[in-house]
Amino acid sequence: MKIVVRGTNWIGDAVMTIPALRLLRASFPQAEIALLTRSWAEGVFRDADFIDRIIGFEASRSKRHDIAVQRRLLRSEGFDLAVLFTNSFESALAVSLARIPARIGYAKEGRGVFLTDAIAIPDWKKQRHEMHYYLNLVAEAALRFGGAKTEPDGSTELPVSEIRRTAALETLRACGIDADRPIVVLGVGSTNSNAKRWPASGYARLSDMFAARFGAKTVLLGSKDEIGVAEKVAEAAEHRPLILSGRTNLAEAVALLSVADIMISNDMGLAHVAPAVGTKTLVIFGPTDDRTTRPIGSEIIRKPFDCAPCMLRECPIDHRCMTSITPEEVFERAAAMLGTHNQ
Repeated sequence: MKIVVRGTNWIGDAVMTIPALRLLRASFPQAEIALLTRSWAEGVFRDADFIDRIIGFEASRSKRHDIAVQRRLLRSEGFDLAVLFTNSFESALAVSLARIPARIGYAKEGRGVFLTDAIAIPDWKKQRHEMHYYLNLVAEAALRFGGAKTEPDGSTELPVSEIRRTAALETLRACGIDADRPIVVLGVGSTNSNAKRWPASGYARLSDMFAARFGAKTVLLGSKDEIGVAEKVAEAAEHRPLILSGRTNLAEAVALLSVADIMISNDMGLAHVAPAVGTKTLVIFGPTDDRTTRPIGSEIIRKPFDCAPCMLRECPIDHRCMTSITPEEVFERAAAMLGTHNQ
């Protein structure tokens, strides 16, 4: 049996599908499982042991073009089953045009006509963690298409090869990071939402506290779009952190996280990656809902306000959900997680 999974379009969502991909592998242990996804996702899934291969494509501004590309990639493969983690009309149309005989996904955006098995959105969708949304779809696929009966373990474990881990350590050492001290990664940005960002001044103070207590030079990690906020943090800090934001590809960022001792971060994609590769992770939450999108395996810190979670990208008032969290609170929590609180 040949199965293709249409992967999600964001880093955090991709990690939240890992339990479902593991369940798919357990349900169809003899199947060939391919992941159709945007090319960047190869950096996340490069060493994954629960899929057989990745079919990558570059997204464009033209939905028509993207549908045609996906159709062409899939048409000659002879897949028996398509499992759609995405909710878009376009993804359902693409697998239908590729003539994959069995196509299962959620009934959204009027795309049911292109699916052989259109699944109703669960009533609990907004009350349970997002990973259950993907697990439910895979469980339905197993039930309908002869998969083995198995229980999900909820694991987002993401393997990273020893070669990549060694290269990551060499990169950090070459940049002046002392690997004998705690390797602390800060995720100071966020994509498409300023409201999710803890103030740069807070991260600067936090970075200085790690330097003062542990002699550790922190590492700022993120995308090219987050270079600006990383520079603000560095400029405000007394002890300048290492800025790697925008200077690594995603595969390199994943490997760097795998050798870190802790990541402290806003609610961002890499905050999902860090616990998946075995790194202690503390996420600062404000406007978003940790009940549904909390990075699996992470710890969180947030303050209870009636206005949060609001899910807004810009705060219309005083950003109290984030500014009320102090660097001292974050540092003491992180130090306790490291097990070096009293040193």
